[in-house]
Amino acid sequence: MDKAAPLRLRRNVHLAPFTTIGLGGPAAYFADCANEQELVAALAAAANRGLPVHILGGGSNTIFTDTGYPGLVIRLALRGVSWQTQSKSTVLVTARAGEMWDDLVAAAVTQGLAGFECMSGIPGLVGATPIQNVGAYGQDVSQSIVSVAAMNRVSVQKQEFTNADCAFSYRSSRFKEEDRGTYIITDVTYQLQTNGQPAVIYPQIINELGGQQALARLGRGPAALQAVRQAVLTVRRRKSMVLDGHDPNTRSCGSFFVNPILDLAAAAPLQQRGAPAYPAGNKVKIPAAWLIEHAGYSKGYRRGGVGISANHPLALVNLGGTAAELLALAEEIQQRVLVKYGIMLEREPNLVS
Repeated sequence: MDKAAPLRLRRNVHLAPFTTIGLGGPAAYFADCANEQELVAALAAAANRGLPVHILGGGSNTIFTDTGYPGLVIRLALRGVSWQTQSKSTVLVTARAGEMWDDLVAAAVTQGLAGFECMSGIPGLVGATPIQNVGAYGQDVSQSIVSVAAMNRVSVQKQEFTNADCAFSYRSSRFKEEDRGTYIITDVTYQLQTNGQPAVIYPQIINELGGQQALARLGRGPAALQAVRQAVLTVRRRKSMVLDGHDPNTRSCGSFFVNPILDLAAAAPLQQRGAPAYPAGNKVKIPAAWLIEHAGYSKGYRRGGVGISANHPLALVNLGGTAAELLALAEEIQQRVLVKYGIMLEREPNLVS
């Protein structure tokens, strides 16, 4: 690997502006890294000072505590996208970790490449997508990822992981579980379908498109994919799940809790009480939003300087409060759902302290 380039380390950088929820104290050190050489230099600087390291992407899935971070926060700024025809029916797209995810989705849709369209409007960077196995409305990146390139934080050597190596599961992967904190993702390669037919299974999106018959008439190709993308964006905006500086309900981390996956026997009593259920292999997915609302928390609920989005019960919002207030509200919701339904909701955003 080339010799590390000079790097500028900043001191006591306020972290709230780098997150979509706008919370958190200062980082002791902060660095922007636009290439591997700067990344190696930043890791070396942290090691020399005995500092812990946190890798920051788009900040849409991160909550920094009010005390901030005592080590080095590295913000990934690796940019670049390449497109390669693989066959008559497939194209490979390789994106650097610092690319905006929705920009990549928009580019794929414009070219008539299917595989991303239902994930339109999700904030954040490409590098986060394999970690969380990002997905929405029945589509997730495990369906399209071919490989992930990552740098080992200790050896600073690059390694490539196949789709199978990534051990994807619902909203998770090896990078979130057993290898959490071991690697820094630098590039992701996806396989998309040319002249593709959109994959739409969620009733909300089908209804937004005008129903099943309208969906069938869409066919395939750029126009069909664009119609699905716009429908997804419309539904997400209605829920304040597309970033908008004029909408205070988007000052959030998006979905704060993971939708629980239950076996059929455990889900049956909830379905009898009216809970929606969606297939998830040989199990079913129950919307966490339904559990939260039926545990007594309505949209627009407010507690001090934080609350629940006025447009979506699954999004907790910052209304001028603190991270401590937000976490207290989250714990209260978890406990009430646990008492009422016997389900402990899992927090989706990462808490960094």
